[in-house]
Amino acid sequence: MTEFVLELEEKDAANRISEKLAKRPEYTGRKIYDGALCGIAAADDDFIVSLKANAEANIDLMQPEEWLPGAKTVVSFFLPFARWITEENEGGDWPSDGWLDGRIEGQTAANEMSRALAEKIMEEGYEAMVPIFDTRFSIDISDFNSNWSERHVAYAAGLGTFGLSRGIITKLGMAGRFMSVITAMDLDPVPRPYKDLYEYCIKCGTCIENCPVGAISVEHLKNNAMCSAFLDETKLKEAPFYGCGKCQCAVPCAFGIPTK
Repeated sequence: MTEFVLELEEKDAANRISEKLAKRPEYTGRKIYDGALCGIAAADDDFIVSLKANAEANIDLMQPEEWLPGAKTVVSFFLPFARWITEENEGGDWPSDGWLDGRIEGQTAANEMSRALAEKIMEEGYEAMVPIFDTRFSIDISDFNSNWSERHVAYAAGLGTFGLSRGIITKLGMAGRFMSVITAMDLDPVPRPYKDLYEYCIKCGTCIENCPVGAISVEHLKNNAMCSAFLDETKLKEAPFYGCGKCQCAVPCAFGIPTK
Protein backbone atom coordinates (compact mmCIF):
# COMPACT_ATOMS: atom_id res chain seq x y z
CA MET A 1 0.00 0.00 0.00
CA THR A 2 2.86 2.37 0.75
CA GLU A 3 4.41 1.64 -2.63
CA PHE A 4 1.02 2.26 -4.26
CA VAL A 5 0.68 5.68 -2.58
CA LEU A 6 4.27 6.64 -3.43
CA GLU A 7 3.60 5.71 -7.06
CA LEU A 8 0.50 7.94 -7.02
CA GLU A 9 2.61 10.79 -5.68
CA GLU A 10 4.99 10.45 -8.60
CA LYS A 11 2.50 9.90 -11.41
CA ASP A 12 -0.77 11.56 -10.41
CA ALA A 13 -1.12 15.13 -11.69
CA ALA A 14 -3.16 15.94 -8.57
CA ASN A 15 0.11 15.86 -6.59
CA ARG A 16 1.48 18.77 -8.60
CA ILE A 17 0.62 22.45 -8.28
CA SER A 18 -1.73 23.15 -11.17
CA GLU A 19 -1.23 26.02 -13.57
CA LYS A 20 -4.81 27.12 -12.93
CA LEU A 21 -4.45 27.49 -9.15
CA ALA A 22 -0.75 28.28 -8.77
CA LYS A 23 -0.41 31.49 -6.80
CA ARG A 24 2.89 32.10 -8.56
CA PRO A 25 3.78 30.92 -12.09
CA GLU A 26 6.99 29.27 -10.88
CA TYR A 27 5.00 26.92 -8.62
CA THR A 28 3.33 25.18 -11.57
CA GLY A 29 4.24 21.50 -11.68
CA ARG A 30 5.97 21.38 -8.30
CA LYS A 31 5.28 18.36 -6.09
CA ILE A 32 2.97 18.83 -3.13
CA TYR A 33 3.71 15.67 -1.15
CA ASP A 34 7.04 13.88 -1.07
CA GLY A 35 7.08 10.60 0.84
CA ALA A 36 4.56 8.59 2.83
CA LEU A 37 4.17 6.73 6.11
CA CYS A 38 1.65 3.92 6.57
CA GLY A 39 0.18 2.86 9.90
CA ILE A 40 -2.29 0.09 10.65
CA ALA A 41 -4.67 -0.33 13.58
CA ALA A 42 -7.21 -3.02 14.35
CA ALA A 43 -10.79 -1.84 13.93
CA ASP A 44 -11.43 -2.74 17.58
CA ASP A 45 -8.19 -1.15 18.85
CA ASP A 46 -8.55 -0.15 22.51
CA PHE A 47 -7.57 3.47 21.83
CA ILE A 48 -10.10 3.81 19.01
CA VAL A 49 -12.80 2.26 21.19
CA SER A 50 -11.93 4.71 23.99
CA LEU A 51 -12.77 7.65 21.71
CA LYS A 52 -16.45 6.74 21.61
CA ALA A 53 -18.32 9.44 23.57
CA ASN A 54 -15.05 10.59 25.18
CA ALA A 55 -15.96 13.84 26.93
CA GLU A 56 -12.42 14.40 28.26
CA ALA A 57 -10.97 14.38 24.73
CA ASN A 58 -14.03 16.22 23.37
CA ILE A 59 -14.57 13.57 20.73
CA ASP A 60 -17.25 11.05 19.84
CA LEU A 61 -15.61 8.82 17.28
CA MET A 62 -17.94 6.75 15.14
CA GLN A 63 -16.43 3.28 15.35
CA PRO A 64 -15.02 1.47 12.28
CA GLU A 65 -17.66 -1.26 12.56
CA GLU A 66 -20.33 1.46 12.36
CA TRP A 67 -18.79 2.92 9.23
CA LEU A 68 -18.27 -0.48 7.62
CA PRO A 69 -19.94 -3.61 9.02
CA GLY A 70 -17.33 -6.34 9.19
CA ALA A 71 -14.46 -3.85 9.45
CA LYS A 72 -11.18 -5.43 10.51
CA THR A 73 -8.55 -2.77 9.89
CA VAL A 74 -7.98 0.97 9.78
CA VAL A 75 -5.18 2.05 7.45
CA SER A 76 -3.72 5.51 8.15
CA PHE A 77 -1.28 7.44 5.98
CA PHE A 78 0.83 10.52 6.61
CA LEU A 79 1.71 12.52 3.50
CA PRO A 80 4.50 15.02 4.31
CA PHE A 81 4.60 18.21 2.31
CA ALA A 82 7.52 18.58 -0.09
CA ARG A 83 10.28 20.43 1.73
CA TRP A 84 9.94 23.58 -0.39
CA ILE A 85 6.39 24.14 0.90
CA THR A 86 7.34 23.83 4.57
CA GLU A 87 10.52 25.90 4.30
CA GLU A 88 8.79 28.69 2.39
CA ASN A 89 6.29 29.03 5.25
CA GLU A 90 8.96 29.62 7.89
CA GLY A 91 8.74 32.94 9.71
CA GLY A 92 6.25 35.78 9.46
CA ASP A 93 2.67 36.03 10.63
CA TRP A 94 0.92 35.20 7.37
CA PRO A 95 0.90 31.92 5.39
CA SER A 96 3.20 31.84 2.39
CA ASP A 97 1.83 31.46 -1.13
CA GLY A 98 3.39 28.02 -1.41
CA TRP A 99 1.77 26.85 1.82
CA LEU A 100 -1.65 28.08 0.66
CA ASP A 101 -1.24 26.26 -2.65
CA GLY A 102 -0.09 23.10 -0.90
CA ARG A 103 -2.86 23.24 1.71
CA ILE A 104 -5.72 23.53 -0.77
CA GLU A 105 -4.46 21.52 -3.73
CA GLY A 106 -2.86 19.08 -1.30
CA GLN A 107 -6.24 18.28 0.24
CA THR A 108 -7.58 17.49 -3.23
CA ALA A 109 -4.57 15.23 -3.87
CA ALA A 110 -5.01 13.44 -0.52
CA ASN A 111 -8.69 12.90 -1.29
CA GLU A 112 -7.89 11.36 -4.67
CA MET A 113 -5.24 9.09 -3.13
CA SER A 114 -7.72 7.98 -0.44
CA ARG A 115 -10.26 7.01 -3.09
CA ALA A 116 -7.63 5.26 -5.19
CA LEU A 117 -6.38 3.25 -2.21
CA ALA A 118 -9.90 2.17 -1.24
CA GLU A 119 -10.57 1.15 -4.84
CA LYS A 120 -7.30 -0.80 -4.93
CA ILE A 121 -8.27 -2.72 -1.79
CA MET A 122 -11.71 -3.48 -3.23
CA GLU A 123 -10.07 -4.79 -6.41
CA GLU A 124 -8.32 -7.30 -4.16
CA GLY A 125 -11.73 -8.53 -3.02
CA TYR A 126 -12.16 -6.71 0.29
CA GLU A 127 -14.71 -4.10 1.34
CA ALA A 128 -13.21 -0.66 1.95
CA MET A 129 -14.43 2.89 2.52
CA VAL A 130 -13.19 6.39 3.34
CA PRO A 131 -15.08 7.95 6.28
CA ILE A 132 -14.68 11.58 5.19
CA PHE A 133 -16.52 10.83 1.93
CA ASP A 134 -19.44 9.12 3.64
CA THR A 135 -22.70 11.07 3.98
CA ARG A 136 -22.65 10.31 7.71
CA PHE A 137 -19.38 12.18 8.24
CA SER A 138 -20.07 15.34 10.24
CA ILE A 139 -18.21 18.24 11.81
CA ASP A 140 -19.68 20.26 14.67
CA ILE A 141 -18.15 23.74 14.30
CA SER A 142 -19.64 24.85 17.60
CA ASP A 143 -17.16 22.76 19.60
CA PHE A 144 -14.67 21.77 16.85
CA ASN A 145 -15.56 18.11 16.98
CA SER A 146 -16.25 15.50 14.31
CA ASN A 147 -17.22 11.84 14.23
CA TRP A 148 -13.94 10.83 12.60
CA SER A 149 -10.45 12.12 13.40
CA GLU A 150 -7.51 11.52 11.07
CA ARG A 151 -5.10 12.58 13.82
CA HIS A 152 -6.44 10.23 16.49
CA VAL A 153 -6.54 7.35 14.04
CA ALA A 154 -2.93 8.11 13.07
CA TYR A 155 -1.95 7.88 16.74
CA ALA A 156 -3.78 4.56 17.05
CA ALA A 157 -2.03 3.25 13.93
CA GLY A 158 1.44 3.94 15.31
CA LEU A 159 2.29 6.93 13.12
CA GLY A 160 3.10 9.39 15.90
CA THR A 161 2.03 11.35 18.95
CA PHE A 162 0.47 14.75 19.50
CA GLY A 163 2.31 18.04 19.90
CA LEU A 164 1.19 21.14 21.78
CA SER A 165 -0.45 22.39 18.59
CA ARG A 166 -2.47 19.14 18.50
CA GLY A 167 -0.81 18.09 15.28
CA ILE A 168 0.77 14.64 15.03
CA ILE A 169 4.56 14.34 15.16
CA THR A 170 5.80 11.49 12.95
CA LYS A 171 9.28 10.33 11.99
CA LEU A 172 8.82 12.39 8.82
CA GLY A 173 7.73 15.44 10.78
CA MET A 174 4.32 16.99 11.20
CA ALA A 175 3.92 19.30 8.18
CA GLY A 176 1.54 17.46 5.89
CA ARG A 177 -1.85 15.78 5.74
CA PHE A 178 -3.33 12.51 6.97
CA MET A 179 -5.76 10.18 5.24
CA SER A 180 -7.38 6.91 6.28
CA VAL A 181 -9.30 3.94 4.88
CA ILE A 182 -11.42 1.41 6.80
CA THR A 183 -11.40 -2.08 5.34
CA ALA A 184 -12.56 -5.63 5.95
CA MET A 185 -9.05 -6.79 5.00
CA ASP A 186 -7.49 -8.34 8.09
CA LEU A 187 -4.00 -6.87 8.49
CA ASP A 188 -1.56 -7.08 11.39
CA PRO A 189 -1.59 -3.82 13.37
CA VAL A 190 1.56 -1.72 13.54
CA PRO A 191 2.77 -1.78 17.17
CA ARG A 192 2.71 1.68 18.72
CA PRO A 193 6.29 2.59 19.70
CA TYR A 194 5.00 5.01 22.36
CA LYS A 195 2.74 4.98 25.40
CA ASP A 196 1.90 8.64 25.97
CA LEU A 197 -0.23 10.96 23.82
CA TYR A 198 2.53 13.60 23.82
CA GLU A 199 5.59 11.35 23.99
CA TYR A 200 7.36 12.84 20.95
CA CYS A 201 6.71 16.45 21.96
CA ILE A 202 9.63 18.05 23.83
CA LYS A 203 7.45 21.03 24.84
CA CYS A 204 10.08 23.45 23.62
CA GLY A 205 7.46 26.14 23.03
CA THR A 206 8.56 27.02 19.48
CA CYS A 207 5.06 26.45 18.09
CA ILE A 208 3.73 28.75 20.81
CA GLU A 209 6.08 31.51 19.67
CA ASN A 210 5.27 30.88 15.99
CA CYS A 211 1.48 31.09 16.31
CA PRO A 212 0.33 34.46 14.86
CA VAL A 213 -2.61 34.74 17.25
CA GLY A 214 -1.27 33.12 20.42
CA ALA A 215 -3.66 30.16 20.19
CA ILE A 216 -1.19 27.63 21.65
CA SER A 217 0.00 27.33 25.23
CA VAL A 218 1.57 24.67 27.41
CA GLU A 219 -1.34 24.86 29.86
CA HIS A 220 -4.28 24.82 27.45
CA LEU A 221 -2.52 23.21 24.46
CA LYS A 222 -4.55 24.97 21.77
CA ASN A 223 -7.45 27.40 21.54
CA ASN A 224 -9.35 26.08 18.54
CA ALA A 225 -11.63 29.12 18.35
CA MET A 226 -8.69 31.52 18.02
CA CYS A 227 -7.02 29.28 15.43
CA SER A 228 -10.24 28.95 13.43
CA ALA A 229 -10.85 32.71 13.49
CA PHE A 230 -7.41 33.32 11.99
CA LEU A 231 -8.04 30.72 9.28
CA ASP A 232 -11.28 32.54 8.46
CA GLU A 233 -9.30 35.75 8.20
CA THR A 234 -6.87 34.19 5.72
CA LYS A 235 -9.79 32.90 3.67
CA LEU A 236 -11.33 36.35 3.46
CA LYS A 237 -8.10 37.73 2.05
CA GLU A 238 -6.83 34.75 0.05
CA ALA A 239 -10.06 33.03 -1.15
CA PRO A 240 -10.37 30.35 -2.42
CA PHE A 241 -7.24 29.62 -0.39
CA TYR A 242 -6.83 29.55 3.37
CA GLY A 243 -4.39 28.15 5.89
CA CYS A 244 -1.62 28.98 8.33
CA GLY A 245 0.70 26.10 9.32
CA LYS A 246 3.08 28.26 11.34
CA CYS A 247 2.98 25.74 14.19
CA GLN A 248 4.25 23.06 11.79
CA CYS A 249 7.10 25.05 10.21
CA ALA A 250 10.42 26.23 11.66
CA VAL A 251 9.91 23.92 14.65
CA PRO A 252 12.11 21.01 15.83
CA CYS A 253 9.38 18.55 14.80
CA ALA A 254 8.84 19.95 11.27
CA PHE A 255 10.76 17.15 9.55
CA GLY A 256 11.11 14.45 12.20
CA ILE A 257 10.88 13.48 15.86
CA PRO A 258 12.83 16.05 17.90
CA THR A 259 15.65 15.05 20.19
CA LYS A 260 14.82 15.62 23.82
